[in-house]
Amino acid sequence: MNTLERLEQSFAIKETPFFEIGDTVRVKVRVVEARASGKKKSQNEEKERIQVFEGLVIARRGRKGLENFTVRKISFGIGVERIFPIHSPNLAGIEVVRKGKVRRAKLYYIRDKKGKAAKIPEREFSRTPKAKKVAVAAAVTDTPSDDTSSSEVSE
Repeated sequence: MNTLERLEQSFAIKETPFFEIGDTVRVKVRVVEARASGKKKSQNEEKERIQVFEGLVIARRGRKGLENFTVRKISFGIGVERIFPIHSPNLAGIEVVRKGKVRRAKLYYIRDKKGKAAKIPEREFSRTPKAKKVAVAAAVTDTPSDDTSSSEVSE
């Protein structure tokens, strides 16, 4: 493992939520505002707050510690896009609001669409990734049933 990989691994956040392209997400970002306080201008107060940016994930690129994603929303009739690094310490959280059903890796064509044409159809929503859902379904189907006891009662 070289130095760059070790550095990337140290910045990686362990718990990143599962989301895909086409999902609507609510990204919570820490914003630090510097204010000059009252009488003495040399004293600066830093105030931290959480800013929420909700929109459609149109792209995801990078790998491991360098991965980032692009979120697009319409604000007062104007399209706004923001790029967030997944492992940034400024991210307070990512919450999946809605799952979208898409067949593309990048949704840049959404930029040219307006109104209903820019709408993404919704797919089945669950908070677990696909791999875990299959394992849970297999465990449910493998449970034995008590058909012998019901036949004895009917005799």
